[in-house]
Amino acid sequence: MAVHDLHDGFGRSITYLRISVTDKCNYRCVYCMPEEGVAARGHDELLTAEEIAHFVRLVANEGISRVRLTGGEPLVSHRIVPLVAALRAIPGIEDISLTTNGALLPHMAADLCEAGLDRVNISLDTLDAEQFSRITRLGRLEQALAGIDAALEYGFDPVKVNTVVVRRLQQDTFGLARLSVDRPVHVRFIEYMPIGNEETIGACKNEPHCPPGVSGSAPELHPEAWDASDIVPSDELRAQISAAGEAAGIGPLLPVADGGPSGAGPAQYWRFAQAKGTVGFISAMSNHFCSRCNRLRLTADGTIRPCLFSDDEYPVRDALRAGDDTRVLEIYRSAIAHKPEEHDTTDGTARFMSQIGG
Repeated sequence: MAVHDLHDGFGRSITYLRISVTDKCNYRCVYCMPEEGVAARGHDELLTAEEIAHFVRLVANEGISRVRLTGGEPLVSHRIVPLVAALRAIPGIEDISLTTNGALLPHMAADLCEAGLDRVNISLDTLDAEQFSRITRLGRLEQALAGIDAALEYGFDPVKVNTVVVRRLQQDTFGLARLSVDRPVHVRFIEYMPIGNEETIGACKNEPHCPPGVSGSAPELHPEAWDASDIVPSDELRAQISAAGEAAGIGPLLPVADGGPSGAGPAQYWRFAQAKGTVGFISAMSNHFCSRCNRLRLTADGTIRPCLFSDDEYPVRDALRAGDDTRVLEIYRSAIAHKPEEHDTTDGTARFMSQIGG
């Protein structure tokens, strides 16, 4: 049980910590990072698994009860399984989840399950194999689908599928939503967010993956060329999927009375009648959920980030390495005290999504 239950300056109880365990990834998704990846950080710049676990032990006494491990791609880190086991042993940590692209999950699901991982989110932006390869640059559709199969096989619950919706990609969102009908999969559609900008690492190579000028002013989709016209508001998307469900004979989307699967977070959930899973919508841009935000982020290089959309960061790595727990908690509490009431309308951040952990 937490010694303290910390609230920010707006009365929100901070109980959820997202941890980026690495900024490396085996994909190069066009909305997340440039083709050449992000500038590599030295090994000594990144927190070790022991440092991460120690930080979580400290903040578990401050009210943190849920932890999500992210990247980059967390499964490319050799320390991910022992880290899960270390977190599982911390009193007060009730839920450990992980966000992954799924490619390595079939090979690691058994070890992660044994270590104590509770649930997974798997990124999947399209069911079209060619489009999948263009979006991820390095991935194959069958890898993500095998990851979903492995997650279900090893009993992670719930299994969520995350889809970033970008207007110009013209994704088959109804096809993705139908994944929830026959299996207990919870498909969540996420509005495209302005993370990363042209000053982050400079111009990237031109690699058009869709016809120029389909939507907005940016001829290619790159994280530093974010274009607001690529946002598909959740209300618009839900109406499209619901109409497609009626046309296909499975009926419209219906509101989920109980609020959705465990760890539902900011998503609003709906379902097709008789479906085993649900369809969620995360409207970070069209309908801010800042008033309910209960999370902080710890980056792979050891900074606390109170808001995904703000570049305000609180470095904690040096204090951790000095063994100064008092200073670590001072920095942590300061980060909470300075958590903004809501995120600004912005066209970018100083880090890409892969460097923040989402």
